[in-house]
Amino acid sequence: MSWFLAKIVYRIICGEGNHTAQFDEQLRLIEAEDETAAFEKARKIGDQEQEIFLNQQQKLVHWQFVNVSELYKISELIDGAELYSRVEETERADLYIETVHKKAAYLRSNILQKFFQLF
Repeated sequence: MSWFLAKIVYRIICGEGNHTAQFDEQLRLIEAEDETAAFEKARKIGDQEQEIFLNQQQKLVHWQFVNVSELYKISELIDGAELYSRVEETERADLYIETVHKKAAYLRSNILQKFFQLF
């Protein structure tokens, strides 16, 4: 058995869909015999996890499975192994860096809060 990283893409449609197109890209860890089996397993997960529900405004929301857009074999699970990489281009490097620092501070705060709740 091998491990694969699959990107499963859903389209989010709210109400009649008269809004800017929204897509949710999810990275999923898949264990399978080979690439074909991993792809099919990821597609099955995508299909099974489609859902339709009412949001807070009582509008119908549909998470519609689009497809598996990427699949990467993970050679080995080792501490610190790179699983995914994406290059972000922006006109505002300062804003991007500030956002990264805010997210890191939020994560650190939550981790510390959980740690201190143990005592």
